[in-house]
Amino acid sequence: MKDHDASDLTPDLLLHAYASGIFPMSEHRDDPEIFWVEPRRRGIIPLDGFRTSRSLSRALRRDDYNVTINRDFTGVLDGCADRDETWISGRIVALYHQLHLSGYAHSLEVWREGALIGGVYGVALGGAFFGESMFSRRTDASKIALAWLVAHLRNGGFELFDTQFLTPHLASLGGIEVSRAEYRSRLAEALVHPAAFTTPALPASGQEVVQLNTQTS
Repeated sequence: MKDHDASDLTPDLLLHAYASGIFPMSEHRDDPEIFWVEPRRRGIIPLDGFRTSRSLSRALRRDDYNVTINRDFTGVLDGCADRDETWISGRIVALYHQLHLSGYAHSLEVWREGALIGGVYGVALGGAFFGESMFSRRTDASKIALAWLVAHLRNGGFELFDTQFLTPHLASLGGIEVSRAEYRSRLAEALVHPAAFTTPALPASGQEVVQLNTQTS
């Protein structure tokens, strides 16, 4: 990790950082400083290894929610930052809004009865998707978001889903850790692989998500 003056951090520099295997964080919401992070052990979700439990499969198949992409990027960022302790500072929010406007940062939203109940956002470069954060306001909403995201990334031709760290929550969904060297190798291969986040349509239903995520390559 090393401190970086946030005043000269630009979207282009941020994209270069992702391509180099590092990502930014702040200590807290009001911290003006940003530091770079490159974990010794990197969390990823293999796109052919997402784990769908019986309870999650039931939740995915229920017709009581709908999913969109890039419909409410601001709402997803706000949901992810809406917690007592967050690394998502005001400066980081501004930078990701710029990346969103330039077509690199994306969100996936989960809605129920018109209310945003969960979501996830991240950055797409080549065939790599760098998941930044997710939130949930209802039971299983973040798991539903991740399941739909994995299916969408598979449809879009992505090869790497970077989760930065491995939490027990992500491990329960099939997340694993890889060494820094292995991550760099996977990243290099993914960056030159063409993929599209906005072009493919979302799966037609939660049932299709379950089917896609149980297929192996």
